[in-house]
Amino acid sequence: MAAGIGGTPAPGGSGAGPAGAGGAGRSIAKKATLGVFALAMIEVTAVLSIRNFPSMAEEGWSMIAWYLLGLITFFLPLSLVAGELATAWPQGGGVYAWVRQAFGERSGFIAIWSEWTENVVWFPTVLSFISATFAYVLSPALGNNSLYLVGTMLGVFWVVTIGNFFGERFSSPIATWGGIFGAILPTIVIIGLLFVSIFRGDSPAVSFSASALVPTLDMATLPFVATVVLIFAGMEMAGFHALDTRDPAKDFPKAIVLSMIGIFAMTVLGTLAIMWVVPAKELGLASGVMQALEAMLDKIGAGWLTAPMALLIAVGGVAQFSTWLIGPAKGLGVAAAQGDMPKVWRSHNKHGSPVAVLLIQGVIGSAFSLAFLLPSVNSAYWILSAITTEVIIIMYLFMFVAVIKLRYSQPDAPRPYKVPGGKAGVWIVAGIALAALIFSFVVGLFPPNVIKGIGPVAYVVILLVATFALSIGGPLLFWMLRKPGWVAPNAAAYLTGEEDAAAETAAAPPPGPAGEGGDPS
Repeated sequence: MAAGIGGTPAPGGSGAGPAGAGGAGRSIAKKATLGVFALAMIEVTAVLSIRNFPSMAEEGWSMIAWYLLGLITFFLPLSLVAGELATAWPQGGGVYAWVRQAFGERSGFIAIWSEWTENVVWFPTVLSFISATFAYVLSPALGNNSLYLVGTMLGVFWVVTIGNFFGERFSSPIATWGGIFGAILPTIVIIGLLFVSIFRGDSPAVSFSASALVPTLDMATLPFVATVVLIFAGMEMAGFHALDTRDPAKDFPKAIVLSMIGIFAMTVLGTLAIMWVVPAKELGLASGVMQALEAMLDKIGAGWLTAPMALLIAVGGVAQFSTWLIGPAKGLGVAAAQGDMPKVWRSHNKHGSPVAVLLIQGVIGSAFSLAFLLPSVNSAYWILSAITTEVIIIMYLFMFVAVIKLRYSQPDAPRPYKVPGGKAGVWIVAGIALAALIFSFVVGLFPPNVIKGIGPVAYVVILLVATFALSIGGPLLFWMLRKPGWVAPNAAAYLTGEEDAAAETAAAPPPGPAGEGGDPS
């Protein structure tokens, strides 16, 4: 995800496709294996981002208010809406299936394409964090070596990509154990170091006052609002696991509540720990977490734990990367099976993994990673980060509008879990998130101070053109070239996972245009 966004995609239920390009005539049904704990760990792995702690700690005591703003305007609404959509339409494709139900095939395709393209551009960000963190296992000085950074980034990228060829056998354990040992355990250690510092009588690095709790809102901090709103992005990721879940109606709501409480508590306390012990302004972007942790451990004479902790945090980064790597890729495979893209894009292996999409995004993501070899990429990095933020906002706008639309277009659809308060409740919950997202999209167009040599107007034009190209440009191109033969013979099976869906023929007409609404299937 874009800089400051919490985390990025879960492995999951695209309706794991058959081997070959669409697996004509073969069933793609498979045994559901995921329960509450596995789903909750996917959410935690996708959203809980230790790498954001130092940048938020820089805000001092006002970070508590900023986090509450993110909780009220986005995290809570996203959790509630994702719970309703995932349980009412537990289909392959996650966000794609939900938006498709509300607005038709084309809108669903734009939504999943936006999430996928945003991820591909974002991948180098989390990979650079993994590389800089792992440097503390070997030698911290390696964190400044561009050859080491890029080599490690590409190595992790392709090892995780190939690992995901084995489907849930790889992605689910990585999300679960990587989340436990690479995200939850290090965060607990960081929080524990906070209490050790308090019991030792250490004074906080940032002095406390009641006025310090109030964040500053001005033209300089407005773009930061977009970061705060989206810092908890990723709670929709469990939706990509719909066809892999034993009892979606019961398991999704429990997993979402469990993970939401845990993520918020650990994020606030972990950030407070770093703010308490280390002056956050002294920390770097990629290696800030390890710089803070090293200082915290040195204060209690446990500096020898720095390397083991770096290894754990790097593992957590790999788990988060894997989670975001496979989820939207599976959703895109489902869209391809419905005829939105050429046959090769829906190619799955016997493990239900979308191998073609994984390989394509691997090549594109590797190209973006090579940018770290350039001597100065600050302006390009920030522009890319801003673009990814704008693109992911488009996907979330579709999602929140879809939950409102479906309350009217499909009022009788079984909803094991519903956003409370009836139609008024869903309007309030989704409306708050929509207002926050629209505001974030607008302020996200403001050029940051690090941008040099580009005027404000040119910057806004670049962002808008690039955002349009990444979110809508691809779908428009595919629709212009679309052929009836792109529809998979068993297209419905990618959505439902049912055996009898394989009877669908390749000669089926292409899906209808956006706006047909209702039941687009």
